[in-house]
Amino acid sequence: MSRQIRTLIVLTVAIVAAGLASFGVYKALSQMPQRGTEIPLKKAVVAATAMPVGVLVTREAVKLVDWPANSPLEGGFSNIDDVVNRGLIAPLVANEPLSENKLAPKEAGAGLPPTIKAGMRAISVRVNEVIGVAGFVVPGTHVDVVTVIQDPIGSKDNETVSRVVVSNVEVLTAGTRYDQEESRKDGKPIRSTVVTLMTTPRDAERIALAGSQGELLLTLRHPLDVEPTADGAGIRKAALFSDAPAAKPAPAADGKPRAPRPPAVVPVVQVIPVTKPYTVETIRAAKRSEEKLADIIAVP
Repeated sequence: MSRQIRTLIVLTVAIVAAGLASFGVYKALSQMPQRGTEIPLKKAVVAATAMPVGVLVTREAVKLVDWPANSPLEGGFSNIDDVVNRGLIAPLVANEPLSENKLAPKEAGAGLPPTIKAGMRAISVRVNEVIGVAGFVVPGTHVDVVTVIQDPIGSKDNETVSRVVVSNVEVLTAGTRYDQEESRKDGKPIRSTVVTLMTTPRDAERIALAGSQGELLLTLRHPLDVEPTADGAGIRKAALFSDAPAAKPAPAADGKPRAPRPPAVVPVVQVIPVTKPYTVETIRAAKRSEEKLADIIAVP
């Protein structure tokens, strides 16, 4: 028997033995009982599809899924009948759980009214691409309302004045529902001509009066900036291009205002130019010298 045939026989026996051993291990592992940890589950109501603000929740728009019982959702629901025919006051994405703080009270209806907080009012103002900050005034943002009117108080010729009417106002809606859904999808500005704001009844009166007397403008705020805008006297046209007022003198030690100091007197010094005297070169007995002209004239 040649050497190659012996090598082939050894390899064949090794492959067959390895296959039989692998098959035996597989059969042994497959017959072992599975040991798993059972997690207690409960049902939770989630959104079957994405839903915008203001829609009425229907039975087809939600579904039941398994939810870990050890991590219950605060304010969640386990029965579909508890959420049907209730208005949505916050947008939902697909498979997002529904909770009590995202739904309007029962029999409150749908649309914009359920989204208004208790004690607040919704007022709409007409905007364009400039007033609406190029369309970036979208639902959920906060703005300041600025008015530009003719000020009859303190001005003889009805001077124009601009002033903040209300500050830190939440935007409820902007444009149509289609425009809002397109903005959330692509992150684009909302093309709108009307913006609805949520204000207190007092601020709603101020906005209504300012809108009837002059033009309204919206200034967009940073999401984390919640401090109210300082209620100053506004900016008047006469003071728009005027120079800055002079600084007031600091009070004296006794608290009384100091009298203004007179301007310092700078003495005038007259500078007289110094001229170089004229000199004359003389030669006397092979001796060369320079003498001033005055000395020569003084010699007898």
